[in-house]
Amino acid sequence: MTDILERFSFNHATAKFWDQREAIDACARTGSAIGLWREPVAEQGLASTAEYLQDAGVPVTSLCRAGFFTDPTPEAIEDNKRAIDETAALGAPTLVLVSGPIPEAGTIDSAREGVKEALSLLAPYAIEQGVTLAIEPLHPMFASDRCVVTTLAEALDLAAPFAPEAVGVVIDTYHLWWDPEVWNGITRAGAEGRIASFQLADWITPLPAGVLTGRGQLGDGCIDMRRYLDAVDATGFTGKIEVELFNDALWARPGQEVFDETRAAFEGVLTKAARA
Repeated sequence: MTDILERFSFNHATAKFWDQREAIDACARTGSAIGLWREPVAEQGLASTAEYLQDAGVPVTSLCRAGFFTDPTPEAIEDNKRAIDETAALGAPTLVLVSGPIPEAGTIDSAREGVKEALSLLAPYAIEQGVTLAIEPLHPMFASDRCVVTTLAEALDLAAPFAPEAVGVVIDTYHLWWDPEVWNGITRAGAEGRIASFQLADWITPLPAGVLTGRGQLGDGCIDMRRYLDAVDATGFTGKIEVELFNDALWARPGQEVFDETRAAFEGVLTKAARA
């Protein structure tokens, strides 16, 4: 195994319908890490999943996802606290937060204020549990129905009132590639110690009808992966790098086949970066 492959983390969503334990087994065979999702963990049981991971010796890079608290009701806050507990139980350092949509009775401004309020309620609990909340900015096309946080700068501003170990950010190439200010944001995130998760996915053109499931395999799209890798590494970040692909065509294929292809694409992209 190369040093590059030692940084590979396979986000389970890349093979969404593959049995979680089979995905963990594949990671164990190859010395890879894994990113998990709450729903499959719940299906197989939190304690059972944690035990299986420990026995397999597979580290968890993140748990997806919590958030959806633009209208921070007590129920939303309690669900996020449960997600923090689940993250800690799995031994994962990071809980990924997708902020949520514009509430039915609100505006994008009120939604963003709701995110601030929710973070202030959750950050102290996250510190107690040893979990970092990772704000993930999504592409602006998702602002109305999924995530009102759309730039890395905005995510960093939201994180700024809290300690870096409590609130960090996700750098996801699929969502940030379009932003000319992202390079300054990556530098800032590194200087502030807030890079909690680094995720790769490519942008393919034309996008399929279901844009949510249109992420391309690494190297198949237009994103300058090498520049992202170099920029993040330049901050001193040496952590695992997740590949998280939402793609209907991939989901229709056998999980092991998708895993092998994704791992090979990851090695190709990062080896190219390392030799540049």
